[in-house]
Amino acid sequence: MSDMFDVAIIGAGPGGYVCAIKAAQLGLKVAIIEKRETLGGTCLNVGCIPSKALLHASEMYHEAGHGMETLGIDGMKPKLNLKTMMAHKDAVVKANVDGVAFLMKKNKVTTLYGVGLIKAPGTVEVTTNDGKTVTVEASNIVIATGSDVAGVPGVDIDIDEKTIISSTGALELSKVPKTMIVVGGGVIGLELGSVWNRLGSKVTVVEYLPTLLGGMDSDVAKQLKRSLAKQGMEFHLSSKVTAVNADKSGAKVVFEPVKGGESKEIEADIVLIATGRRPYSDALGLEALGVETERGKVKTDAHWQSSVKGIYAIGDVTDGPMLAHKAEDEGVAVAELLAGRAGHVNYDVIPGVVYTQPEVASVGKTQDELKAAGIKFKSGKFGFIANGRARAMNHTEGFVKILTDAATDKVLGAHIIGFGAGELIHEVTVLMEFGGSAEDMARTCHAHPTMSEAVREAAMAAWEKPIHM
Repeated sequence: MSDMFDVAIIGAGPGGYVCAIKAAQLGLKVAIIEKRETLGGTCLNVGCIPSKALLHASEMYHEAGHGMETLGIDGMKPKLNLKTMMAHKDAVVKANVDGVAFLMKKNKVTTLYGVGLIKAPGTVEVTTNDGKTVTVEASNIVIATGSDVAGVPGVDIDIDEKTIISSTGALELSKVPKTMIVVGGGVIGLELGSVWNRLGSKVTVVEYLPTLLGGMDSDVAKQLKRSLAKQGMEFHLSSKVTAVNADKSGAKVVFEPVKGGESKEIEADIVLIATGRRPYSDALGLEALGVETERGKVKTDAHWQSSVKGIYAIGDVTDGPMLAHKAEDEGVAVAELLAGRAGHVNYDVIPGVVYTQPEVASVGKTQDELKAAGIKFKSGKFGFIANGRARAMNHTEGFVKILTDAATDKVLGAHIIGFGAGELIHEVTVLMEFGGSAEDMARTCHAHPTMSEAVREAAMAAWEKPIHM
């Protein structure tokens, strides 16, 4: 192309498209390169958005068939129309990706559909989806290529998206399998396992770690396991998968105790591989340029610049949690830096949500992390069973936990499991962003009756609690 851009962004996921829009709004000339036929990356096309559409739809289906009698609604016998449910999911995806395309046009961002290869600092060669080759010249390049499905370490698995599937295949099943094995007890596995469990599958989860949601609050993980078990899901924790094979009748998963012992074999119609994601950076030509990487992640400095001047990286392809909103914040920060402003991301205050039912939400440090760091802290906890609104809605499962610095009362972390936890976490996130204390939260009036009162009650409890070590 003959035009010279201020910035060329490779990847139009949440990090890339937010960076492009912000940079354009700040007066920069922007090009964005996307290998899919639609914008939005994994998140909008085959990740966050379609999965949430199915999570919500399956929750409504399950709720209609269970527990309505206690609310005085009799005779509810819902019939599943999976084709219509999938059409709803597809419509949600289309509306979102079309919205991103509109924003690109509105902000005058040049969009190229194809695969980008960085030939040199300031030069990206794009092989377009119609087979042409286009060269994009830009003062700066931002790598926002996201991540791809990871397999099981040391195990050769043929993911055919029919019998052995990834998260992408789990969003496209044409019928409800009678049985499903989920390899991986993290966010993706539990969310998608929940969908198919609610729709009628017998779901079994095999997880390497001794707990679900590795790295999250241990009390929350235990509560979630109990809740999902009550819903019919089964769990094999501390289990190492050694083989996954498919045949005409379905698939088999072989696993053994992590600490050693006799192996077991279980069969299912479908096996979902949900062992996380890996950074997508192999096809960018980084090694030839001297861009430093570690296990596929681009190493960056405090301003998201790689080891090569003028080449930046954000989102899943860099260090930190693989979360869309983390990528978005980095995209905004990089755009601001390139426009001569001060870009900043507070990595201590990035919330995470698991959209199971009950939901799980977390921000800041866990109790285990504070103990390991030798930080004296206080912990306040309040259960939804004592919350009036939760009782009125029959959503009494779970609790709120607030962790504070013992000396200053500053809130260091919050962990919630319960109905709407993903929304409730944000008042704590805002509080932490401004360095607030448990007393600040406790003295803030909350409307009654609301679920958010439980957050205030947990803050009150932390404010008055004894010191922990």
